[in-house]
Amino acid sequence: MKEKFDVTGMTCSACSAHVEKSVSKLEGVASVNVNLLQNSMTVTFEDDVVNSNKIIQAVKSSGYGASLADGKKENASTQNIAAEEMKAMKLRLISSFCFLIPLFYISMGHMMGAPLPGILLGNENILIFALVQLFLTLPVLFINRKFFTVGFQALWHRSPNMDSLIALGSGASVLYSVFAIFAMAFYMGRGNLEHAHHYSMELYFESAAMILTLITVGKYMETRSKGKTSEAISKLMNLTPKMATVIRNNEETEIPVEEVHEGDILVVRPGHSIPVDGTLIEGFSAIDESALTGESIPVEKQVGDSVIGATVNKSGYFKMTATRVGKDTTLSQIISLVEEASASKAPIAKLADKVSGVFVPIVISIAIIAAIIWLIAGQTFAFALSIGIAVLVISCPCALGLATPTAIMVGTGKGAENGILIKSAESLEIAHQLDTVVLDKTGTLTEGKPTVTDIYPAKGVLKNPFLRLAASLESLSEHPLAEAVVQHAKANEIGFLEAKNLSATPGQGIEAEINGKIICGGNLKMMQQKNIDLGDYLEKGESLANEGKTPLYFAENNKFLGILALADTLKESSKDAVDAFHEMGIHVVMLTGDNQRTADAIAKKLGIGAIADVLPQDKEQEVRRLQESGKKVAMVGDGINDAPALTRADVGIAIGAGTDVAMESADIVLMKSDLLDAATAIQLSHATIRNIKQNLFWAFFYNTLGIPLAAGVFIPAFGLKLNPMFAAAAMSFSSVFVVGNALRLKLFRPEKHITKTNLNNPSNTQKEETTMKKVLKIEGMSCGHCTARVEKALNDMDGVSAQVSLDDKSATVALAKDISDEALIQTVTDAGYEVVDIQ
Repeated sequence: MKEKFDVTGMTCSACSAHVEKSVSKLEGVASVNVNLLQNSMTVTFEDDVVNSNKIIQAVKSSGYGASLADGKKENASTQNIAAEEMKAMKLRLISSFCFLIPLFYISMGHMMGAPLPGILLGNENILIFALVQLFLTLPVLFINRKFFTVGFQALWHRSPNMDSLIALGSGASVLYSVFAIFAMAFYMGRGNLEHAHHYSMELYFESAAMILTLITVGKYMETRSKGKTSEAISKLMNLTPKMATVIRNNEETEIPVEEVHEGDILVVRPGHSIPVDGTLIEGFSAIDESALTGESIPVEKQVGDSVIGATVNKSGYFKMTATRVGKDTTLSQIISLVEEASASKAPIAKLADKVSGVFVPIVISIAIIAAIIWLIAGQTFAFALSIGIAVLVISCPCALGLATPTAIMVGTGKGAENGILIKSAESLEIAHQLDTVVLDKTGTLTEGKPTVTDIYPAKGVLKNPFLRLAASLESLSEHPLAEAVVQHAKANEIGFLEAKNLSATPGQGIEAEINGKIICGGNLKMMQQKNIDLGDYLEKGESLANEGKTPLYFAENNKFLGILALADTLKESSKDAVDAFHEMGIHVVMLTGDNQRTADAIAKKLGIGAIADVLPQDKEQEVRRLQESGKKVAMVGDGINDAPALTRADVGIAIGAGTDVAMESADIVLMKSDLLDAATAIQLSHATIRNIKQNLFWAFFYNTLGIPLAAGVFIPAFGLKLNPMFAAAAMSFSSVFVVGNALRLKLFRPEKHITKTNLNNPSNTQKEETTMKKVLKIEGMSCGHCTARVEKALNDMDGVSAQVSLDDKSATVALAKDISDEALIQTVTDAGYEVVDIQ
């Protein structure tokens, strides 16, 4: 069972580490993920061994607050938490400065020659001078009391955190300053003004107030930055429609979207957002799904099609049945995935967690040891105390704690913006180590359905009449290849003839009667069975097969008509994606159930390796074999029959799963059927891990340099001593720097690779880039006047440039746009001549 909890009181990674450790100790708890940025915790546990109350009690026992996340309010509270925290922090900051500024002026102003009231000057007024500082400091202590309550509570539970360091440092300053006031009063009462004056110089009220205020400045800036890291989640939440129009009792009623139930009939008008996931039952529309999938072109929907909640109805009024509501909607699952990814820990974060767990106790020990050493060295107690305070204040477990989660949150959010759902921080990290990508062919590299790629009519047979006969025959069949032929004819506006008396020969093809003639279509075996002479076209068919295409042969009354070649064509972005993988130094392998010849033909076009004759259940074995050879492997597939291989791979990437984002088998889900997004995901992984390493380097470097400086290590050699106030400012800057660096990931842009090659039909590439050429064989021309008449008729057509040869009885036409064969034939016929063939 998995539950999400709200946790209060956490301020740094030492807090989250302690909460995680406390809950992990419970029997029956399988995993714990604490998200410091969202103040939340996700726990997977056995509900028959441990329950939610025990988990909450464990958190409370460790010194923090916890409660079950409210399902209905969860999204709203998550979205508003940063704004509320920022508002409270801003009020604390302004209030603190209102007292700090006069305190700083009184305590330090006279050193800079600034005028002070007479009542604060002179040895006779030093007690008033000290008490005014005390009374200006007390409000600052009260305003920032959270540092003390949380810090000392954590100390009491033997899990000191950043607040403990601040509380100890500023508290020690105040206590020593109060001691100094008593000492001043003691010596003044005995007339020893010299000693009293000495203690008036030992006041550290302004240091305590300055430390608390500067830390609050850092916290405020950090809170602002943290709010920006979760912008992607906020944007997704803002997509959620607030109201829905439902039909109840035959009347349209507008209700909050939370009240929509599965099975309700909803009405969606043009321009409105679709409230929940569902199925169209009436009407049609074009749906803008760009917010979820990134696909800018609206998708046409009709009765029976599914629609996704939070997408926009661009045109058309329709009714739909709600199929997924509440947390089950696609949008809710996307938000859940992004949040879980943000909360999860990358392996690289474990180092920071281990350090954070022991960091604060070590710092407290260093502060005490440093103070004692300076006392033994003969320095005053005040000097030694300032050294101890500086060590406590400058050390920053916060920077260590924020280094990884901020980058992970921005990285996963950036992925969501690009239609890439990264389900865990671990998969995001592993992705940058990949050296091999295994691609499923069907649906990943290819469109997943056959299309007509080439048409070769026999000599003396016109292209369109041939296609009309072939499509008319195939319209009687339900075979996928037959459907592709029919769709191609429809796309080219080819009319159909009536076909009857269908007869099918299993494993060969079909035949039927059209216009009183027997038309047959099928594979080479059918032609050979019927003793149909293919002539030179036998070699053409073999050539097409070698290219990975499926040739279909057609005949009329046992006389050969021509060949249609079909293939599962490559997606436009496949070559670009493969090139992107290669540029990252990643080896690409294609897995397919096709024969080796077909696989090699496709692999050659893409410049990749191919493993053929692989059954769906064997794909997992191939991935394992690559892993056993020392490779870090990503598997990219459609997430259905590829599920075992996706699970086996170091990173499983499911492609084109826009309405099934909760696929358990994949680590990364691509909302669009675009392989380029897989390359983008790996590029994003490289950028995120690079950012995390920069953050961790800074955090370790800062503490490695700052703590010795504060401890006075450089005083003997260079005379460098760090004032506690500057230590507090440096500590605040460290956290802000780390969060600011993580925010640079928002500037990430995927590298695009664009090629111009038509991979599906290389022989036609040049034609498509310039013009298409056709040769018309024409009967009836006998002189120069004939050729001139035909040439003029063709050249008068828009987009046609023609040259007619009397010797060859032909016209070579260059077409600047798509013009049908029928239009060319009609033009020549109108001029008084007959077209007998088009090549």
